[in-house]
Amino acid sequence: MTAQHVIIIASALGGLIGGMGMGGGTLLIPLLTLAAGLEQHLAQAINLIAFVPMSLVALFIHKKNGYVSFKKSVPIAAVALVGAVGGSFGAKYAGGRGLRIAFGVFLIALGVYQAVKTAVSAVKAHRAKKRAQAET
Repeated sequence: MTAQHVIIIASALGGLIGGMGMGGGTLLIPLLTLAAGLEQHLAQAINLIAFVPMSLVALFIHKKNGYVSFKKSVPIAAVALVGAVGGSFGAKYAGGRGLRIAFGVFLIALGVYQAVKTAVSAVKAHRAKKRAQAET
């Protein structure tokens, strides 16, 4: 399998996962760097380019379903824009190794957060089920 095939497959999987609500870059960037051998900067640039159409489609669908409040979204978008600009300047000056490490730390932190969130939710559901059984 050539690097081009890996890039196409990784992009499709990233888009699929992005469409499900999880950030497609969580899968896309590691696949592009590890499997296709792309530099970290290029992999992150591809991810950002792929993010634009995915986010526009998601915005359209969520707006259509009534899940978007532009009044609440504008302040969040403004802060995100400042963070994106700051992050892009930081990435410009960071080396590929530093960028890989920062992204790896981010993925680990995200994984720990998701695991804790899932465990807390499971414990709460279990306790609620036990309370409901005790009441009957």
